[in-house]
Amino acid sequence: MNAASPSIQELLARRVSGYALEQPFYTSPTIYQLDLEHIFYQEWLYATPACQLAKTGSYVTMRVGAYEVIVVRGRDGEIRAFYNSCRHRGSLICKAREGHVAKLVCPYHQWTYELDGKLIWANDMGPDFNASKHGLKPVNLRNFDGLIYICLSDTPPDFDAFARLARPYLEIHDLKDSKVAFTSTIIEKANWKLVWENNRECYHCSSNHPALCRSFPLDPEVAGVQADGRVSAKLQAHFDRCSAAGAPAQFQLADDGQYRVARMPLQEKAVSYTMDGKAAVAKNLGRVAPPDAGSLLMFHYPSTWNHFLPDHSLTFRVLPISATETEVTTTWLVHKEAVEGVDYDLKRLTEVWIATNDEDREIVENNQLGILSPAYIPGPYSPGQESGVTQFVDWYAAWLERALAPLQVAAE
Repeated sequence: MNAASPSIQELLARRVSGYALEQPFYTSPTIYQLDLEHIFYQEWLYATPACQLAKTGSYVTMRVGAYEVIVVRGRDGEIRAFYNSCRHRGSLICKAREGHVAKLVCPYHQWTYELDGKLIWANDMGPDFNASKHGLKPVNLRNFDGLIYICLSDTPPDFDAFARLARPYLEIHDLKDSKVAFTSTIIEKANWKLVWENNRECYHCSSNHPALCRSFPLDPEVAGVQADGRVSAKLQAHFDRCSAAGAPAQFQLADDGQYRVARMPLQEKAVSYTMDGKAAVAKNLGRVAPPDAGSLLMFHYPSTWNHFLPDHSLTFRVLPISATETEVTTTWLVHKEAVEGVDYDLKRLTEVWIATNDEDREIVENNQLGILSPAYIPGPYSPGQESGVTQFVDWYAAWLERALAPLQVAAE
């Protein structure tokens, strides 16, 4: 470690709100590790839609920093999460990203666990071996109206405040009646904060997202965050009309800025994310009455943003891989009785966001390459167009400042 490097506290102290972060925040392995330890290892993280685990024994795996996790549906219908590490000698148990099993069996020595994590078979371990002391280590899990969140901390933070705020908005989308139509996972060669910063504005949309701009509005009020909480008369009229029809819509942001809900309008005459703006799925997912209600935009830092429309829903999961790599997983949800080829065409359903995700990947990778240059100096955000970016960076900096208050750590 370079002794001349400023401490992270010094970098945070000299940060100017409304400006990009200094280079180490996007490149330093030390800061990346602190992001893991103080944010991703402590906070609730979006894992998967519950409908992806539709049957007993259905599982998905995910990696959060150094931790491997299994999320699996048990015989009692409950979804649970466990560390993906055998209690014998630590081997991975489930190696695939998703699958279906009758039992959780370690491939190394065949130690066998029930779907609730209990060890039920371990060969030749001697008469004094107590299987009840060697079950899989559980991970905290919440099933929030069909969205599975996990927390790696032994003392997880409050989840209920978020659930109370978001449930009236989300519950009418009936995710319990959904199924996965398609899942896409891409690796973006950029720091996870750059992925979020790009998501939190549409300043770049008109010149980079031709497909998305057919339906998503360029109005910065839709993508941004108004510091004073005030909204235009046009947007308030949309909120009021949706709410009167039973679809809560009013913009709400958590006091600490970690999560937000708002039902935002799409382009005029557009009702879904399609090339022609028309519905992508004939059988709606949920009970959102106005067909032009737009999209319920919900984010929860640090791991997910979401779009819930009258006809289908999309979830996005953000997981850091390294200081300069991020995994982004997108899942398209449709009504469980919607039939591909009859109620929806898969290409038409997915093409807008497949294209948009790939365009965003190129954008943030170019952003990362530019930041790696010794010539990089943090520039100002547009107050009108990038209020959401300022909000995210302020949230991140405040979170890290609180976590590091007792420490002094040098940045590499």
